[in-house]
Amino acid sequence: MIIVADSGSTKCDWAIVENDGYIISVFSTIGFNPYFHSKEFILKELHLNRGHFPPLKRVEKVFFYGAGASASHLNKVLNEALSYFFPQAKVEVDHDLVGAAYATYDGKPAISCILGTGSNSCFFDGKKIHEEVPSLAYILGDEGSGSYFGRALLRDYFYKRLPKEIVDPFVKEFEPSKDKVIHSVYKEAHANVYLASYMNFISTFKEHPHIKKMIEKGLNEFIDIHIKCFKNYQDVPVHFVGSVGYFCEDILRKVAKENKFTIGKIEKKPIDGLIEYHLKYKLD
Repeated sequence: MIIVADSGSTKCDWAIVENDGYIISVFSTIGFNPYFHSKEFILKELHLNRGHFPPLKRVEKVFFYGAGASASHLNKVLNEALSYFFPQAKVEVDHDLVGAAYATYDGKPAISCILGTGSNSCFFDGKKIHEEVPSLAYILGDEGSGSYFGRALLRDYFYKRLPKEIVDPFVKEFEPSKDKVIHSVYKEAHANVYLASYMNFISTFKEHPHIKKMIEKGLNEFIDIHIKCFKNYQDVPVHFVGSVGYFCEDILRKVAKENKFTIGKIEKKPIDGLIEYHLKYKLD
């Protein structure tokens, strides 16, 4: 029995799979990001969700792909927690970008992008992941992500740049105050998740000219930095995973056409593709 997991900063999707490919269950927990979560916190949350997992001694392999797991010392936090929780399993932890590449792989080289709470990109040649520019997270980077757009929405609201037809429902739903927002962003944990939580509201108004322009601007910024950095970006498919790419697919396809590259897959969640990839390539 194997477990495949894909974790962003907001949510982690888990799949319990028999070696013959039978999927026992798929479920979600909070996301685990070692930038914000200690080994102790991760273990506590795993134990709170113990009922979702099979008998732990039956688990032979755990493949975990997570936001923040690119550096070895951060990878270690996740590896130690998972190895303790699954005592009989061989645990492999890697970056969520690797998970995105595996989840969208269809046998051909391609660029794979994450557009969720955060954003990132890589080129996967079928054997090796190639990165050209780093992800700088939600303060310095995360162009085109949920946290990026949440920040843009809040800025426009407080700077009085939002049209009234957006302001009224925004105020009704969130009752925003400067002090509340400043506290959530600068004092509370997981500011990136907080900012990205406004993405549902944004997607509701994505056809409004003001919001559409905001989304196009953010996606074009992502493309300029994270896709055009690959010299072959017009020669290979460009895949996307994450809720922002999924819910803004029509706008994403528009800017892709304007930038003259071909979109491959657009997946809301990588977990289904990850299951398929591991059954095909990782169980030998």
